[in-house]
Amino acid sequence: MIIEDELDLCLLLKEYFVRKHYNVMLAHTLQDGNTLIKEHKPDVLILDNNLPDGTGWDMAGEIAAISPNTSIFLISANSAPAQSIPKGIEFRILEKPISFSALDKYFL
Repeated sequence: MIIEDELDLCLLLKEYFVRKHYNVMLAHTLQDGNTLIKEHKPDVLILDNNLPDGTGWDMAGEIAAISPNTSIFLISANSAPAQSIPKGIEFRILEKPISFSALDKYFL
């Protein structure tokens, strides 16, 4: 699942994951993403920080509670301090612009 409000980036990421044989769901707001997470419990979540209805990284704790087996990748053009992410959550940070070679480290 990808929660990202930049449509072009969403489409690029979706194409990348589809080529790697992932089923991909997209959401462009935290509210829509939260609904999809509750329904589908994705294996992987790419979560943007700055979204129209809030800060994705602040919601990481709630997402981890709803779907504890989801691998969370936090993305942002502006690195947020790690202390802004709730403790006890396993996550990785990917800084924008995201390169496919950076993704390949995790999704071969």
